[in-house]
Amino acid sequence: MRMVTIPNQSSIPKAFLEGDSDGRLPDAALYHWIVDVMEQLVTFTWLVRGRFAYLVDRYSERVETDAEALLRVVKL
Repeated sequence: MRMVTIPNQSSIPKAFLEGDSDGRLPDAALYHWIVDVMEQLVTFTWLVRGRFAYLVDRYSERVETDAEALLRVVKL
């Protein structure tokens, strides 16, 4: 799929019921969990930044057919 997935995720069922009058989550367990997930997302973003070529390199796309190998060798 060529996507990096963070090992943590979170959702808040009926999130519209959890917020205060300004729509913000109170400083409680759900808020802390969401902040943890976002920190992990930032960490993984920094870890994979600049490694695009390595992350999308797939064996199945590098395999040469017999005809391609023959053309490559004959050109030499």
